[in-house]
Amino acid sequence: MPARELQNQLAALREELERNPPATLEERAELNDLMQQIEARMQLEDATQSDSLVDGVNLAAERFEVEHPGLAGALRNIMQTLGNIGI
Repeated sequence: MPARELQNQLAALREELERNPPATLEERAELNDLMQQIEARMQLEDATQSDSLVDGVNLAAERFEVEHPGLAGALRNIMQTLGNIGI
């Protein structure tokens, strides 16, 4: 079930954020906002494509790749799952 997998990946992202938080409050706020958008999207169970959400997750993954590879990996897993469930 892709939705459950996405929930698990969001939990993994939260754990990674606790272990290795981004340096700035702005980066933390950006990631929290992305997670809230993903959760809201899941609650709507709307299968229409949301390029802005996927693009936001992708940009965040690229941004954190060097300094926070664990965060970037978790974000890439989320992006893949969003694609698998049609979001």
